[in-house]
Amino acid sequence: MEIKEKINNVTSKVISNIWAKLEQISFDFTFKNGKTERLTHEVYGRNDGVAVLLYNPLTKKVILSKQFRIPMYVANVKNGFSIEVVGGAIDANESPETTVIRETKEEVGYSIDNPQKVTTVFLSPGLMWEQVHLYVSEYSNEDKIEKGEGLIEEGEEIEVLETSFEDALQMIENEEIVDARTILLLQYLRINELID
Repeated sequence: MEIKEKINNVTSKVISNIWAKLEQISFDFTFKNGKTERLTHEVYGRNDGVAVLLYNPLTKKVILSKQFRIPMYVANVKNGFSIEVVGGAIDANESPETTVIRETKEEVGYSIDNPQKVTTVFLSPGLMWEQVHLYVSEYSNEDKIEKGEGLIEEGEEIEVLETSFEDALQMIENEEIVDARTILLLQYLRINELID
């Protein structure tokens, strides 16, 4: 059965649009047995995003950040502080690569010019329509051009962390790192032996 035959009469109602859009989506879904049900789901999101892991194959170090995340605070995890890769939302008329370069400078103060695309993922496809474009990029000490630490006008206060790759992997093991993007990109480095 084709998708257009399975899903019909889609309607949307915006519940909230403060920071991102929360929509209530209702639709008729026809199951394999031929029965059709009216289903309602909530879908949340704003712009698609990017995430990038900076790594130095010579020093065997990576750049991470630590910042406050209200959902983690509400979930009572790590007092709301998350250790993660550089990331952010793609602005209008901006490519994912341009966003990676801009966010890297804003958040951690490094200038990069050749981020390598890893993949594009949905982090919570049952709830969020946002896709995240994942990247890795080599860096060196000479690439540090600014302090970083985020933009106050965007509500950011970021602690820049340069740590050994092995220590970062250990932070996954002991659950200091719980951000899925960060775990995916650190494992990508390990699987592809970009740091040996």
